[in-house]
Formats: sequence, C-alpha cells, structure tokens
Amino acid sequence: MRPPAALPAHLSMAPFTTYEARAARLSSSRLRSSDLASAGRLLYLPAGWEFELRGLARALSAATPGAWISHVTAAVVLGLWLPPWHRGSTELHLSKPRALPPVRRQGVVGHTVLAFDDEIMVCDGIRISTPARTWLDLARILPLNDLVAVGDQLVRHPHPELEGRGEPWATLPQLQVMLRRHPKLKGIVKAREAAGMIRSGADSAPETFLRLALTAAGMPEPELQLQIVPGDPRSPAADLGYRVRRVAIQYDGGHHLTREQQSRDNRRDEIFNAAGWRYFKFNADDLAEDFRGAVSRIRAALRAG
Repeated sequence: MRPPAALPAHLSMAPFTTYEARAARLSSSRLRSSDLASAGRLLYLPAGWEFELRGLARALSAATPGAWISHVTAAVVLGLWLPPWHRGSTELHLSKPRALPPVRRQGVVGHTVLAFDDEIMVCDGIRISTPARTWLDLARILPLNDLVAVGDQLVRHPHPELEGRGEPWATLPQLQVMLRRHPKLKGIVKAREAAGMIRSGADSAPETFLRLALTAAGMPEPELQLQIVPGDPRSPAADLGYRVRRVAIQYDGGHHLTREQQSRDNRRDEIFNAAGWRYFKFNADDLAEDFRGAVSRIRAALRAG
C-alpha cells in the first residue's frame, strides 16, 4: 500500500482544522489516512504530535467560530499564575455567547456566558479571553487567596527588560468594571472580596501570600517594594516591610539561586543591615507552613520596635 503523501510543513507539527486542510488542498481521502487522527468535529491531529496546550487551543478556537478559549486554559496560555494542581492542566475550556449552541465536544469543558467585545482578544492566533476577564472567570474555580495572587500579577508593573512589556496586564479599575458588568456571574462575591485585597507591587504569588498572612494575623498592611530611599531608582528595595518600624522582608524564590541574583541579593542585604533595619528573609520552606513562623517573627519585631 502506497504511503500517504507528506503533509505540508505547517500542518505536520500541530493540530489543524478542516478549513486549514482545505486551504492546503488536502483531499477528504488524505484526511482519512493513518497518519492523522480526528480530535472531534473539524479538528485533526498529525501522528506523533505530543500534547501541547497552546497548539490545541489555537486549533480549537479556529474550529469553533464565535467561541474563545477561557478559564484555566486561558490562564495557562497567557502565563498567569495558577496553583500547582492547575499548572499542568490539559483541560480545554471554551466559552460561547448565549446566542450560539452550547459546546458539545469530547474533552472540552464548555461555558455559555455573557461577554463584551473588549473582554475577548486574539493572542498568537488564539481567540481568548483577556487577562482581566480570565481573572473574573477564575473566581468560580480558585480559592480566595489564589484569586488575589492572580489579581496582583495582573496589576503589577512589569520589568520591560525581562518581560518584554511596559504596561500591566490590567488595572484595578478595569477589574472593577468587570465586577459591575457581571453582577450575577458565578463566583462574583468572591471576586468582589478579592478585588478589595489586590495590591500592585508583588512580584510573585508567595509575596502575595506572605502579605495576606500578615494582615490575616491582625498586623498592619505592609508597604510593597519598600525602598530605603523612596523614589530613588538606585535605592535597594525589599519585597515588603514596615518603614516606620524599619522592618524589611524578602521572599527568595527559585530565581534567587542563580549566582548573579545571589550577588545582587547580598549587596541589598548588606545595605539594609548597615542602615540599621531588621531584615527578614523567607523561602519555600516558610511558604509550605503558610508563613506561620514568619508571622510570629515579624510580629515580635514590630512589638520590639
């Protein structure tokens, strides 16, 4: 039996739609060949393709006119923080407006929702919910503190040299608009509570959790990105702290293990210590115990101040 003709290069490495197959002039018989598998209506998978969420999300959105990638899938594609049990998610969440028939596709979690035009965008060829709308949709799925962590990630000011963008993904007023637009959405009560707890300045979810642990323990809300000399771009900054009490707090994540970062951290630590600040550093071990020990140590430092 003659082997099937080679697929065009752009169709051989990722899922593709019937529309793309027609544009490449693939015949119906070619689409039934053994080196292709159906992934449901209008979708095909080339043999040997290893699951990759972004590629399948792109094909799924293209095969479903009027729909968009949403919820956890949108968060993964956009690179938003998620708790560990969702990070490796292979679920495909697809939303449709109420005017269209509901999603009925094997392996796809369908949602019928009200969404405004500015809540949907195209990212790398994928029709997908915006970061702000994705945050709102996650309110039905994530615990409160995790939802706050995603919100902190959206409103923080990025580092252009590291992230390739100069503006936040969203602003708190934009999130507030989402809340007013969708007062009956499942999870809206939690989203409103989370919005009141979101702050700009946390560079990671653990920093958010540390801040929330401090305030939940009855301590004052700490200042974020606390500089020794406010407004001086050359001044070192701690992740959070209490200026009046001269208490500085740092969370060291995985990126702090590099030699370069450790050198920068050591210089920062020396400057804070030389200036007479009480300086605390915490890590993943403290996070694993929900910062209980950290809270006790900081509370003692504030009382002694």
